[in-house]
Amino acid sequence: MALLLPAMLLAACAGPGPAGPALATRLDALLPADALLLGEQHDAEDHHRLERDSTALLAERGVLAALVLEMADQGGSTAGLPRDAGEARVRDALHWDERAWPWRSYGPAVMAAVRAGVPVLGANLPRSRLREAMADAALDQQLPGPALKAQQQAIRAGHCGLLPESQITPMTRIQIARDRSMAQTLQQAAVPGRTVLLIAGAGHVDRSLGVARHLPPDFKAKAVKVQAGGSLDAMKNGADFDSVWATPPVPPLDHCAELERALPARTGAASAQP
Repeated sequence: MALLLPAMLLAACAGPGPAGPALATRLDALLPADALLLGEQHDAEDHHRLERDSTALLAERGVLAALVLEMADQGGSTAGLPRDAGEARVRDALHWDERAWPWRSYGPAVMAAVRAGVPVLGANLPRSRLREAMADAALDQQLPGPALKAQQQAIRAGHCGLLPESQITPMTRIQIARDRSMAQTLQQAAVPGRTVLLIAGAGHVDRSLGVARHLPPDFKAKAVKVQAGGSLDAMKNGADFDSVWATPPVPPLDHCAELERALPARTGAASAQP
């Protein structure tokens, strides 16, 4: 939910992850849908395996319309590439930023789609539009008051209270603009009778704050939070998601200390997020 640097996401919570027949069962419970929004913790390797397996399974069934990524900017696309395109060519088509998003984490899902002949589309707000978004007061009206305040608080918490208060409104606008960009890409990629799969940070797929807020009422989107560590009882509190998938915990990291080191060099710049 909070805006964070890609390698600096706060850990979440629990239990064994779905795989094989279990994953198929979980997908069956959510489909049919125009889009499936899969919300990850960026530094959880089990989440990346789930993304690869979900992509492969939907493609194998012939129901995957497109794979849409937070991890590539809107405009990047593998449409038109042959199924046997090499990884370097695929990365070029998506304008992949290895410094922000390690290919080893996302490449398997991307290549599963390419090998199946399914287009992979970037959906994030291009960096060239970040400053425009920060200054766009109209974005403040895109969420109702309580949701806007919740998003602002999520940004404070996600940045460990290290952002100057003057940065909260501009960073909230970036978060909203990114959610709108992803929603727009989902609508453009939609194919009747098939499903678009979005891979994004869990905050973006929160139904109360994220991408779903910017989709039309007749667009059927299902949101899944993939959550690492914690108790299974805690997973039942998923009102902002259609399903919560538990995975094993990840080793604890001091993300706040990492962020504290990074922020001075990035003052006035937009950071990435979950």
